[in-house]
Amino acid sequence: MYMLVLGIALSLLKYLDIAPVAQWSWWWVLTPFALTILWWAWADSTGYTKRKAMEKMDQRKKDRLDKQKQALGMQPRKPR
Repeated sequence: MYMLVLGIALSLLKYLDIAPVAQWSWWWVLTPFALTILWWAWADSTGYTKRKAMEKMDQRKKDRLDKQKQALGMQPRKPR
């Protein structure tokens, strides 16, 4: 995501002719977009994106259960 923001910022600086980016080649300005595409392709092909989404969902589920147990006056179980 950071590379995408960097690419947008560099493109804007190049388009508005703000130095020193104005003198750079368009290839250098557009490189962050290529790196972003490579990152997304790698993350999707290796399952990194799905794994992170599942971890986030599991954490939300655990937090919800702990909150319900606490509301009932029960202490959440300690990790083993």
